[in-house]
Amino acid sequence: MASVIAFVSQKGGVGKSTLARALAREAAAGGLRVKVADLDTQQGTSVDWHRTRMDAAIEPSVSVESYKTAAQALAVADHFDILILDGPARTSQATLDIAKAASLVVQPTGASLDDLRPAVREFHALVKAGIPSGRLTFALNRIGTDAEEADARAYLGEAGYSVLSGCLVERPAYRQAQNGGYAITETRYAALNARADALIQSLIDATE
Repeated sequence: MASVIAFVSQKGGVGKSTLARALAREAAAGGLRVKVADLDTQQGTSVDWHRTRMDAAIEPSVSVESYKTAAQALAVADHFDILILDGPARTSQATLDIAKAASLVVQPTGASLDDLRPAVREFHALVKAGIPSGRLTFALNRIGTDAEEADARAYLGEAGYSVLSGCLVERPAYRQAQNGGYAITETRYAALNARADALIQSLIDATE
């Protein structure tokens, strides 16, 4: 049975698919059998990225497929070492179903209160529904300064949740890389790749 890692969000544009694809790329580069299950059939962000990556013949190849439900994705879990659930960009019953199936649930968030407040409410709702808080963690994305990162960490810590080490800073190079079918660990800039690598490694460590 694969290790199941889920990425959820209460709205779009917070970096859910960005992190799911980066984790998949690093797992594939490490020789693991990995599948990204894109559960947002309306947007299909990861599926579109996969097509771009294949068209550009970028290695390592990453397996991405669209599924309507987490149950459908879990049915293929035995064929992989890691199953990554890229959830819908909204809160729904599917969010709870995904959280129940995962050993780790990651929610990316920005540093503004407009992002942090609903993100915390999302995890509070999952805990109320029976998901252990120890299986929930945040990832900081689109951070502008060290002070902004520190404030966001403090806010989430006070809410009772863990936060992955490292963060993604706001840089156009990350978007440009993904537009071309690359992951955030594959930009043209070594320093940005190192930052992304550190965040993904923290995520991997949290699953062990």
